[in-house]
Amino acid sequence: MIRNIFIVLLILFLAFQFIRPARNNGMASSGKDITHYVHVPDTVMHILQYSCYDCHSNHTNYPWYININPAGLWMRQHILYGKKAINFSDLSGFTKKKIMHRLADIAEQVEKEDMPLPSYTFIHRKARLDSGQIKLIKAWTDSAKKELASRELP
Repeated sequence: MIRNIFIVLLILFLAFQFIRPARNNGMASSGKDITHYVHVPDTVMHILQYSCYDCHSNHTNYPWYININPAGLWMRQHILYGKKAINFSDLSGFTKKKIMHRLADIAEQVEKEDMPLPSYTFIHRKARLDSGQIKLIKAWTDSAKKELASRELP
């Protein structure tokens, strides 16, 4: 009985591997990315690219384990959710008010250490933010909100 259950589960697991979610392989930078709305210093851009862009841009650097389901499907859901919250590659669908709100959210999530997600930093340890990086992002979001408030969107 246990052997039969194991065989069925193994067959289901193997069949599950044939499901291949779409990849997020677009361009991270475009004419609609965050840099066209607010100034992003190189130091901040490096942090965003390394700690945020895999889930919050149009380009993800996929690790090897993405080819094994359910990890691939789980990561795809994280990417879709992350891009819905903010997609640094394309802010064209956002109003100025919404971008300012997202900048405030970024500062809050980073300060509370809710972002990057613990499930992401568990494997991607270098994506963890130290206190200096958190302060840098907070200062950038404050500056970017002021800059955005004083001008029109492109």
